[in-house]
Amino acid sequence: MLTGCLLTADPIDPALDVPTGYRTPHSTAKAELPSAEWWRGFRSRELTELIDQALASNYDIAAAVGRIMQADAQARVTGAALLPILDASGNTTRSGTSGSGPASTPSSVHSVTLNASYVVDFWGRNRDLLRSAEFAASASRLDRDLIALTTMASVADAYFLVLEAQDRIRVNTQNVASSERILKLIQDRFNNGTAAALDVAQQASVVAIQRAALPPLIQQRDQSRATLALLVGRAPEQVVVRGGGMYRLGIPRVNPGLPSDLLARRPDVREVEAKLAAANANVVAARAAFFPTIQLTGQGGFSSAALRTLFGPGASFFNVAASVTQPIFDGGTLLGQLDLQKGSREELMQDYRKAVVSAFTDVEKALVAVEQLTRQEQLQRDAVAQSQKAFDLSEERLQGGTIDLTTLLTTEQTLFAQQDTLAQVRFTRLEAVVSLFQALGGGWSEKQGSPEAGRGRSSVPDAGRHSP
Repeated sequence: MLTGCLLTADPIDPALDVPTGYRTPHSTAKAELPSAEWWRGFRSRELTELIDQALASNYDIAAAVGRIMQADAQARVTGAALLPILDASGNTTRSGTSGSGPASTPSSVHSVTLNASYVVDFWGRNRDLLRSAEFAASASRLDRDLIALTTMASVADAYFLVLEAQDRIRVNTQNVASSERILKLIQDRFNNGTAAALDVAQQASVVAIQRAALPPLIQQRDQSRATLALLVGRAPEQVVVRGGGMYRLGIPRVNPGLPSDLLARRPDVREVEAKLAAANANVVAARAAFFPTIQLTGQGGFSSAALRTLFGPGASFFNVAASVTQPIFDGGTLLGQLDLQKGSREELMQDYRKAVVSAFTDVEKALVAVEQLTRQEQLQRDAVAQSQKAFDLSEERLQGGTIDLTTLLTTEQTLFAQQDTLAQVRFTRLEAVVSLFQALGGGWSEKQGSPEAGRGRSSVPDAGRHSP
């Protein structure tokens, strides 16, 4: 009859509608999972070195490792309840009386005792608490993976910001030189009486505007270098970033695979899944607290008035006891704890659903950004080429004295603006590619197992299943 009361975990069905494919067409190539070292696809040795340093020395990752150690220790502490407790003790007591009456002869008692106790986990409460602690330890490992992925993406973004600033500084320097060259030509025409003072002032303002745009770019470059230093766990003075330009980088091609793969690959989804399984185990443990607690205790040892006969015949003793404790009235504490754990499980269920939908949303947004920014960069290159052609023709006509200076100023400012926009579009495209890798959960490694495990998944593990 008692075995019929054994508790089992409630089934958890998040009722997820996993799509069969992504809405955005990303490639005609066969879908595949990203490389485990996806950042190498940018073909930058310096970026690879920075990410390696961040993985080894980043403070957030190191703190996450400390939390893993705490979670593992907590699992061991929780699991200790499944084992018996043994302890040994020894004591010596000497007693006597004194006073107005006849004094008694002092006497001594020596004893050595071995104590044992064991709580019979008949209802599985301690086992469920251990499972909860193990799922929490798995969640802490997945949290470390999530922090590592975020750190790698942050390193890549900060590095690309350095390259963007370098490219824009280079373009700005060239534009200052071009505008100064035009200013000299207009100044010569003014000296010859073929240009007005207004023409000189307008071109001088273009030169001043280009010069004023340089300090913010230098600020961006230097501050991004300092950000990189923090991400790799070093002082800014100890980190040198050579950079070189965004156009030297490769653009890795990403075929994101099936949407259901995200359930097995994204560390944030898997972390919430582990937490949900831990919460389900806590619900079962809270329910088991309503049933009796069965405890076995035993004691054995030796006791003697003389130390030399402590282990002799007749000095031994033992006692064994069993006790059952049944909660009767606790003011609603146990019921409140059960409702508390159910509420926590319901909260994590919604967090899990949101994490899955957010994963699909992040990938779709990243695919759209990569597709459209690739097209925008191609069109922006055409715009720069046409603006450069118009500017070159305007400069030639200025030298020949056959152009209106207003037209020259227009083509000049258009070229400068389009060149700067191209650098910004290139950076945004690189950032979108990084965001896509991040949305896909990074790369896939063999130790994570087969991606097939995430396909067709309709429910999270229950409290009786261990997280990978």
